[in-house]
Amino acid sequence: MGRITASCVEKILDSVRIEEVVGDFVQLKKSGSSFRGLSPFSQEKTPSFYVVPSKQIFKDFSSGKGGSAVTFLMEHEQLTYPDALRWLAKKYNIEIEEEASSEEADEARNIRESLLAVNAFAAKQFSTWMWEDAVGRSVGLSYLRERGFTEETIRRFELGFHLEGRSSFFDAARAAGYQAEYLVGTGLSIARDDGSHVDRFWGRAMFPIHSLGGRIVGFGGRVLKSDAKTAKYLNSPESDIYHKSRVVYGLYQAKQSIARQDRCYIVEGYTDVISLSQAGVQNVVSSSGTALTVEQIRLVKRLTSNVTLLYDGDSAGIRASFRGMDLLLEEGMLVRAVPLPEGEDPDSLARSMDTEGLQAYLSEHEVDFMQFKSDLLIESAGKDPIKRAELVKDIIHSIAKIPNAILREVYLRDSAQRLGMDERSLFAELDRIRAADGRAAQREQERQQPDGPTLVVASAPVLDQRPPAVEEALMRILLLHANDRITGKTEDGEEFVDAAGPVVLDDLATDELTFSYPVYAQIHADMDAAWKSEERILTSEVFSRHAEPAVASVVAELLTERYALADWKRKNIFVQEREDHLSKHVEECLFRFKELRLSDMIIQLKTELESTEDADKRGQLLAQFTHFQGVRNALHKKLNRVL
Repeated sequence: MGRITASCVEKILDSVRIEEVVGDFVQLKKSGSSFRGLSPFSQEKTPSFYVVPSKQIFKDFSSGKGGSAVTFLMEHEQLTYPDALRWLAKKYNIEIEEEASSEEADEARNIRESLLAVNAFAAKQFSTWMWEDAVGRSVGLSYLRERGFTEETIRRFELGFHLEGRSSFFDAARAAGYQAEYLVGTGLSIARDDGSHVDRFWGRAMFPIHSLGGRIVGFGGRVLKSDAKTAKYLNSPESDIYHKSRVVYGLYQAKQSIARQDRCYIVEGYTDVISLSQAGVQNVVSSSGTALTVEQIRLVKRLTSNVTLLYDGDSAGIRASFRGMDLLLEEGMLVRAVPLPEGEDPDSLARSMDTEGLQAYLSEHEVDFMQFKSDLLIESAGKDPIKRAELVKDIIHSIAKIPNAILREVYLRDSAQRLGMDERSLFAELDRIRAADGRAAQREQERQQPDGPTLVVASAPVLDQRPPAVEEALMRILLLHANDRITGKTEDGEEFVDAAGPVVLDDLATDELTFSYPVYAQIHADMDAAWKSEERILTSEVFSRHAEPAVASVVAELLTERYALADWKRKNIFVQEREDHLSKHVEECLFRFKELRLSDMIIQLKTELESTEDADKRGQLLAQFTHFQGVRNALHKKLNRVL
């Protein structure tokens, strides 16, 4: 049995919905945006076991265990990491892809990381051109501002502009040290037969496409010249890192809002997502102008089973999208629709209303999808008996896709009433369709004949020490607030605005400091390496999915603390929201972290002084001791100003 490929591992993890996996073993009850239940690892009467869908993690406060769905299976079912992945692949009907050799696997990983590094550089370059180049400001930035997008929104979605020079990006990337094969591999540049290269997106407004974990896997580009003889929108081609059918635009930015509100709005275009999000409806994503796929639906289903489709097309366009809607029903999603006024699309609707009015409109005009579909088909069929017979079959086919038997029956009875037909006829047709689908599914299952996982006992390592509180606070900043903007002043007194993650990583690197707690030190090392080599910040999701159970467990504990404290206010216990004072909090944590490290150094110097008899050596140690004490005293003064 070979090693599972990195792309297959990512596909498995992207398909997992942790509450479904844990729910196979633990009875869970909804608690706000998370789930709660009794620990499967200890005997308890008061639930202290939490599952957080927006973070795809669990945390058991009674036993201390925590992590991803993979970690849960490793602990509960005593599986190895690969066998836990195979268990999940079988549950979600994903075919396992294995690597022929470790050398090939390493090469594939290196190629993938190189392509992602190119995309990260590209997004930064497009942003720089738009904000700092005269043409970029007058063309790209002007277009985005004309659409009503604020600076905060532009930066949140990392929008940019590609200069018009036919090889402007290729030349900039090569000058920055990126290899031509990876520039072509991402689709950002195109190789010509004569050996030259031309950029794919020149002269376009750029829309980075993020994976669920926040890495940029592709781009969408909109041409800005009205007389341009080319497609209005252009997407990155399929590549080792970009598969259009497995990416949902805006899901990275919307995932927390979707989980919190337990609902996802689905629209068609990039600007629809951005406008709605800016208008206050942040739980919105786009299928990027294509029919929904099973992979896209499962990504959304990780966060919610409730989806609402915003329709702005004509009736023919809406009917063409019904196949994707049947996939939603087949995956057990609860589907609703909001038909928009004639001449309106989600973008224009969002710009014409304030937040309260927009949310009220969506709520008031939302209808059940089967009702929406039935009404539309009945209207189009009119009194034509042949067309009415076809619409009946169409509706029954959709109902047959619904896995929940009770919901199927409710929809069938409602449809019979709407169509003015005998329920028995519709039930007979439903039974015929489901029987045919069942036979087809059985034939496919027999053809594939999947093997079950092999059970191997493998428990996660247990850490017998607690991290210092200062280190825990700083690590929480890196995991929870790495991409949040903060303000501050440099040692020269110059003001700056930057993300919290780079500020912390650069500050620790300058003083050559790291964490004493082993797991934190590993996370810091991985973050620092990624930041230095690719200028990106690894997200908390990367570490909650970590193959090392100790890392996944520690990260889960940090991420779930806020959910465990959710009910404290009811007990008149108030916890300060650090996010409200993040800039001050980051400065304080860095000072306290340095103070802790200095205290460790001073204690070590004291020990060395007591055991050293050589006069010269003692003089050197004493000088260091005095210096460190002086630096610590200076930190105390700074802390007094911060507190």
